[in-house]
Amino acid sequence: MRHGCAGRQFGRDSGHRKALLRMLVASLLRNEKIETTLAKAKEIRPLAEQMITLAKRGDLHARRQAQSFINDEAVVRGLFADVAPRFSGRNGGYTRIVRTRTRMGDAAPMAVIELVEQKKKEVKEPKTKEPKTKEPKAKEPKAKEPKAKEPKAKEPKAKEPKAKGKKKA
Repeated sequence: MRHGCAGRQFGRDSGHRKALLRMLVASLLRNEKIETTLAKAKEIRPLAEQMITLAKRGDLHARRQAQSFINDEAVVRGLFADVAPRFSGRNGGYTRIVRTRTRMGDAAPMAVIELVEQKKKEVKEPKTKEPKTKEPKAKEPKAKEPKAKEPKAKEPKAKEPKAKGKKKA
């Protein structure tokens, strides 16, 4: 019986499973939204939220703890600089899991896991077209330049190879 054996195994040994989860968490924090199986999404949710909580602390020890779990330094830098300030007023519940479809090959239930507060996209103001004032163009006389004709270089004809063995008499 499996009493007290918490967590999913995903048919992998412990090292492979840990690498998978770390990679998925890093991918989620980099892209802020990923599609994976429902079981994997449920498994990475507490790990991702733990990383965001570390980033909210913001001290050097928290940064080193996050770096020991997520091996991509750019993701850790973005986590502490961009993601953590967005969630400063929220106590937990940083991710959302939405079921999407069943996968075609094996009918596995798929889900999208995303950060609750998305990055605000910069809204570009529509460009206002300024009315163009038409200025009368002064016509400049165009000087006709004589066109120099370049002689076409004739390509040498390739000689056809002679047939071997037969001689003309």
